[in-house]
Amino acid sequence: MKISLGPLQYFWSRQQVQDFYTKAADSCADIIYIGESVCSKRRELSTKDWLSLGDQLASKGKEVIISAMTLIEAQSEISSLKKLCKISPFMIEANDMAAVHILSEMGKPFVTGPAVNLYNSASIQVLQRLGLTRWVMPVELSAKSLDDILAGLEHEIETEIFSHGYMPLAYSARCFAARYRNLAKDDCQFICKEYPQGLGVKSQDGRQAFTINGIQTQSGECSNLLSQWPEMQTKGVDIMRLSPLGETTLEKIEQLHQAMASNTTDSLAPDPNDCNGYWFGEAGFSRQSTGHSSILE
Repeated sequence: MKISLGPLQYFWSRQQVQDFYTKAADSCADIIYIGESVCSKRRELSTKDWLSLGDQLASKGKEVIISAMTLIEAQSEISSLKKLCKISPFMIEANDMAAVHILSEMGKPFVTGPAVNLYNSASIQVLQRLGLTRWVMPVELSAKSLDDILAGLEHEIETEIFSHGYMPLAYSARCFAARYRNLAKDDCQFICKEYPQGLGVKSQDGRQAFTINGIQTQSGECSNLLSQWPEMQTKGVDIMRLSPLGETTLEKIEQLHQAMASNTTDSLAPDPNDCNGYWFGEAGFSRQSTGHSSILE
C-alpha cells in the first residue's frame, strides 16, 4: 500500500510552499499532489511554478499529480482549467465534474478527489469509461460503504482514502475568512494567509465544530485513520492520503511508513482531539476506540 501527500489546502507564502515541498521530496511519500484546489485568487505560485515544482519532485522519484480547482465560479477559471489539463505532463486530479468533462474529451486519464461525489459503484463505472483510473473516497463514507462499492465494480480501480488531516466538507461562493474580518470577498486582502492551518469555529458548548479555510469549510478536528492501515490493506485500499498541515505531516508520513514496514500500529495512536467517526459509520466528529497494537497477519 502506498502513501500520498494530498494537495495543500491552505494559503501559504511562496517561500513556505517551496520549503515544504523541498522536504517532502525527501519524505517517504510515494505520491505527491500539488496545485491550487481551493481558491483561484491564491496566486503565490503560477501554473508554471507548480509544473516546475512537479518536475523537481518527479526527479526525486515521486509520482506527481496536479490537483485542479474544486469550485469553478467563472469562465476565466474554466479557461485556466482547460489550459492546465492541456499542458500538464502530470496526471490531473479532477475535483469538479468540469475537469472530468474536459479530461475525458482530451482522452486523458485522471484521478477524482474527495469532492467528487462518487457514492456507489455505478457512478465510478460511468467515470471509468471516461478515463478514471483512481478515486479518492468522499470523506463522509464509511468502511462498510467502501466494501459495498468495491464489491460492485466490474473493473479494477485504484482506491485512495483521506487518512489524516482536516477533512474538506463543503465549498461556498462566499469567503468565510474575509467575512470574519469584515472584508468583501473581492477585497479579501488574502487574509486567509494569516491562518496557515485554517480558522477554528467553536459551537456554543465550546467545541471546535469546523475549520474555516477561505471558501472551504473543514472538519473542526483532525481526522486520523492511520491506525486503520491493516484493515484498509485487507479491504483492497491502494493509497492512504495525508493532507499537509506542516512539517508534522511529514513526520506522520514517516511514522506510517515505518509502521507498515514493521507490520504494526503501535506508533499510530491518534492524538486526543483527533476524530475518525465517518470511517465507522458514526458522526464524523466522534472518535472510536480501535486499539493500537493490531497486527496484519
